[in-house]
Amino acid sequence: MAKILLVGCGDLGAEIAVRLHASGHEVVGVRKSTRTLPLGMHTIQADVTEQGTLAPLTAEVIVYCVAASAPTDENYHRHYVQGLRNVLQSQSGPQLKHVFFVSSTRVYGQHADALLDEATPAIATDFGGERLLEAEQLLSALPCSSTVLRLSGIYGPGRLYLVNLAKDQTRWPAENQWTNRIHRDDAAAFAAFLVGQVLGNQSIHPLYIVTDDLPVAQYEVLTWLATNMGGNVKNVRIPPVTQGKRLSNERLRDTGFVLSYPSYQHGYSTLI
Repeated sequence: MAKILLVGCGDLGAEIAVRLHASGHEVVGVRKSTRTLPLGMHTIQADVTEQGTLAPLTAEVIVYCVAASAPTDENYHRHYVQGLRNVLQSQSGPQLKHVFFVSSTRVYGQHADALLDEATPAIATDFGGERLLEAEQLLSALPCSSTVLRLSGIYGPGRLYLVNLAKDQTRWPAENQWTNRIHRDDAAAFAAFLVGQVLGNQSIHPLYIVTDDLPVAQYEVLTWLATNMGGNVKNVRIPPVTQGKRLSNERLRDTGFVLSYPSYQHGYSTLI
């Protein structure tokens, strides 16, 4: 059993915590709200953007899974860059073995039909991507190993943007684009899987793109959803794909991890 510090216990972070707890580890959650984690897991109330709220912490593994609270440059810097820096500075003792930072494929701002992978340079084209890359770079100064998890669009219970969009064709975008997604449960399971690899002294990469097997045009998803919810799409004009990028999950699959929802059809079938 290892002590794992799970920083950021929202929807995804809490699911990671539950899976690590089920594996027998001691999980300590850090969250801003007063709500405690389930299953008796110890929860610390703290604001990562305020270093004074972070008491000295010790853990063998840190999973930093904080989400910005507003779509602004200043807020992204506070939560991803300064927040991560504050947590790393709060560590006391040499026991820290590995740090995981949950990032986003937003760092790939380029539009491309070819598959992008971990060897592809990340070219951020907005403040969100730039701040995430800035946070990722903090890990290079650590005395221990680290891994960045760049997640594509998360969907799952309570994350029904495309489901709701598919119901109203008047709101469908004028342009079509490549999209990539990962079910929340698969994202959480993969993070927990990698923690297990680290604690089992298995070698893992410093970077993974966390996405499912099927990059797909947005209109394909919308028409599939609409059809499966009883909608009529025979008069829908499908624009050519002119934006977005396609992401490869080959490195993820090479770990031996098996996705429960390898495509949008598998995942959305359970939601609609």
